[in-house]
Amino acid sequence: QVQLVESGGGLVQTGGSLRLSCAASGSIFTINSMGWYRQAPGKQRELVATITSGDRINYADSVKGRFTISRDNAKNTVYLQMNSLKPEDTAVYYCNSWSISRGNYWGQGTQVTVSS
Repeated sequence: QVQLVESGGGLVQTGGSLRLSCAASGSIFTINSMGWYRQAPGKQRELVATITSGDRINYADSVKGRFTISRDNAKNTVYLQMNSLKPEDTAVYYCNSWSISRGNYWGQGTQVTVSS
């Protein structure tokens, strides 16, 4: 089992910044990659950014150049720094971990709202 706890969401104006954090616990040694996904009302959940255990990073085209994913292995925490936020970034953001042996785990989600 892997437990994921997100924090850092909130309300921000267009052009503002937020940093999301995701603390992992449990069977973290099995994790092959971690990342962030988001789901806006009436839309499907979509990938935002992922980072593998080998530090390979992938971003959705819509956030490239504005969002940065990083991790602190000592704290078992993954971060998502979000700059130049737009109203279309408004969504519930979910932390994800994936491993070959255990599959996907999800956090409870944190709301990000960008006002225009």
